[in-house]
Amino acid sequence: MVFPRRLVLLLCSLMTAYPALAAPAGDLPLMPWPQKVERPAGQGELVLNNAVTIAVRGDDMGDAVERWRERIARQTGWVLKPQPAQPGAPTISIVIKQKVAAVPQADSDERYQLSVTSDGVKLTANTRFGAMRGMETLLQLIQNGPRHTAIPLVSIEDVPRFPWRGLLLDSARHFMPLPDILRQLDGMAAAKLNVFHWHLTDDQGWRFASARYPKLQQHASDGQFYTAEQMREVVRYAAARGIRVVPEIDLPGHASAIAVAYPELMSAPGPYEMERRWGVLKPVLDPTKEATWTFIDALVGELVAIFPDGYLHIGGDEVDDSQWKANPAIQNVMKAKGLADSHALQAWFNQRVEKILEKHQRRMVGWDEIFHPDLPKSILIQSWQGQDALGNIASQGYKGILSTGFYLDQPQSTAYHYRNEVLPQGLHDVDVIAADDSAQSWAFTLPRLKGSPVEGSFTLINHPQHGWRGFIDFNGKSRRALHDIQWLSDTQLTFRVDTWMGDTQAVFTLNDRQLSGYTLLGNARYPTTGSKLDAVPAGRAPVVPSIAQSSNIIGGEAALWAENVVAPVLDIKLWPRAFAVAERLWSAQDVNDVSNMYQRLEAIDSWSTVSVGLRQHTQQVEQFTRLGGSRGVLPLQILAQAIEPAQYYTRQHLKFQAGNYHQFEPLNRFADALPAESEEVRQINGWVSALIADPESSESAGALRHVFSRWQHNVPDVLALTSENYQLAALKPVVQDVETLAGLGIRLVDVVARQGTLNPDERAVIQKQLDSAALTRDEVVIAAVTPLQRLLNATVAE
Repeated sequence: MVFPRRLVLLLCSLMTAYPALAAPAGDLPLMPWPQKVERPAGQGELVLNNAVTIAVRGDDMGDAVERWRERIARQTGWVLKPQPAQPGAPTISIVIKQKVAAVPQADSDERYQLSVTSDGVKLTANTRFGAMRGMETLLQLIQNGPRHTAIPLVSIEDVPRFPWRGLLLDSARHFMPLPDILRQLDGMAAAKLNVFHWHLTDDQGWRFASARYPKLQQHASDGQFYTAEQMREVVRYAAARGIRVVPEIDLPGHASAIAVAYPELMSAPGPYEMERRWGVLKPVLDPTKEATWTFIDALVGELVAIFPDGYLHIGGDEVDDSQWKANPAIQNVMKAKGLADSHALQAWFNQRVEKILEKHQRRMVGWDEIFHPDLPKSILIQSWQGQDALGNIASQGYKGILSTGFYLDQPQSTAYHYRNEVLPQGLHDVDVIAADDSAQSWAFTLPRLKGSPVEGSFTLINHPQHGWRGFIDFNGKSRRALHDIQWLSDTQLTFRVDTWMGDTQAVFTLNDRQLSGYTLLGNARYPTTGSKLDAVPAGRAPVVPSIAQSSNIIGGEAALWAENVVAPVLDIKLWPRAFAVAERLWSAQDVNDVSNMYQRLEAIDSWSTVSVGLRQHTQQVEQFTRLGGSRGVLPLQILAQAIEPAQYYTRQHLKFQAGNYHQFEPLNRFADALPAESEEVRQINGWVSALIADPESSESAGALRHVFSRWQHNVPDVLALTSENYQLAALKPVVQDVETLAGLGIRLVDVVARQGTLNPDERAVIQKQLDSAALTRDEVVIAAVTPLQRLLNATVAE
């Protein structure tokens, strides 16, 4: 396993010095950051050795103590001495005040207090679940320093901000073997996530073995499904780590797998075959047939016998109603019941499903589409449509959780997920135009690779003393504030806004009432055009519930949909980004410093591979070994420093355009082995900022030259690989551009460092090279273009 040198240096610094708390989050290697952290004035540490012991009073924790000791052994490399059954003076004393059932509940108490003194560690919790959360904090604090292994002296009081902190894992689109699922549960526990949302059925596969309807797994799973005992094992394993398991079966849409097994339940006669394509598909259950209700009642009964949690997820999203509209019997029932449209029919369907769940003592969870005032307020809405939808749900007295902005199957920067505040936020008068403001508004059109263009307008406001601010109105969405507005020239500007598509950055030229340029969706450029408007358009304000109504928003879930994910790259897609989502759901709202987050995330990334056993780095080495063969992984690791997978849904849409948007599309590209963002490029951006701020900073200039030289020297080895493995062949022009960019980087660093100039012809040539290198190829983007563009912008023209 190869880690960047700066990560090693960071870990060493964390091992040797634990600075005092910096509000609101400090530099201890903790994630999620606790609610209250205090260090003694003299700081200090508790030194450990291989005689460390753990004692628990107040509850029987099963094999938890042995698991924790095994993890300490992994973190330290020690062979721990056996501990007595009842240690007299334990190194770590855990006191649990109340014994509760071992299966976590929606209202389980997870608070804890942790005290590390020179005399030892005391962890106090109201319940076993708080003790589990506190032990994860303690394990993160154990560090190997230059002289010994120690824990910093510290006092921590902690409680989660939200009670529902989930992770959705899609086992339907691509099957996930049981050991891979259990490993993710270990990761969830380490991140203090407490709800495993298990997506068990979809159009492309039925993974839940049914005793009553066995043709589901026989005909609609390709032989890849979970037995009842395997699912019970997941429940047991999760409960031992304080995690609830909420199963999801999709109703009434996303039902192609049901159609293959039991076509008589569908709204159209078929015939049906196993669905391999991705997307919103037509098969939908017929709600007018009693056999459908017998089917649903039986499946719910089977699920309840396996999954003890009080919630059951019915999906309910993306229902294609064309079969309902074409079925005369369904239309007649709708008329008889006064159901005006398909939304009303789905609400009627969900009312009956809710009654079945109530009979089985379960509460309904579903996506935005199930929301309807005819359903009881006991239901829970999971929102993929965003904070506006969530705010509306909460304002009407319904419980909700957020998933928009937490989709980890999309390659996005960790910062984007981290900035994704769960509670809807207002505009704070950014769109109020005063008498001494000047404003200009522009319409824009952003074509996408799949689906309709994104359209809307943005407004720039200039105040004589306070400078520029602005807002953007996407059609059909509420107004959002613009951030980081900068004029790159008299006619070219850039601004940033977080959207449902990801970190969205505009680079626009405004000239003679015409707009041109591009929009960065994550790291992928999308050409954008538009024109100036004569007036500021009307917009829609964000839906912000009152403080009391906001209590209806009880948390959120990260989601990992599996169209582009298979088990061999599962950990790469989830970790360590899921720790940042976990912090957003656990920590205080004002724990939001992105730079501080990244600093701690680097330490947690390393810790989680050793202590928890997550395989994000191992899986990348395995994939690079497959691609690199006997030449090894180092050339691909160095290349990966400059490159990221194309972000947003760019990869899926490219597959759609190529006719490869289906279950058998190989996920074996270089892109599949990459994390969502390049840590090296993020570091380069930091050095570029330092160099621009202080051109005489020899440290920043030297670091940049070193990286760019490394990339240049690596090119011959990577080019050889592109000739030897057909799976890398499409990367050849990308590698050649990396070589060109490395040379440009050295040239630009030299110009900025000596505060020199570039003539207009050379600037134009460099700009053309950057624009060419920024294109998406083989589903990757050279992320290093961004800091090089910043260097070019910082140079002085002759």
